[in-house]
Amino acid sequence: MDIVLVNNAEKYAGNYVATTSFQDKDPICFGSNSSDVYREAVSMGVKDPVVFYVPEKDATHLYHAN
Repeated sequence: MDIVLVNNAEKYAGNYVATTSFQDKDPICFGSNSSDVYREAVSMGVKDPVVFYVPEKDATHLYHAN
């Protein structure tokens, strides 16, 4: 089962994207800096945007929780 976080993910690979909610799959803005993407989404009138990173295809990402 594939989990889709964002539509057309290949277009945004290597960037941060903002959506209006976790249920919304269409980015409203994107860029290389998460803070800038967040600020742009807020300036578009989104009260609490969801910002996340879209990894490059076939990239491996390791996350460590303290």
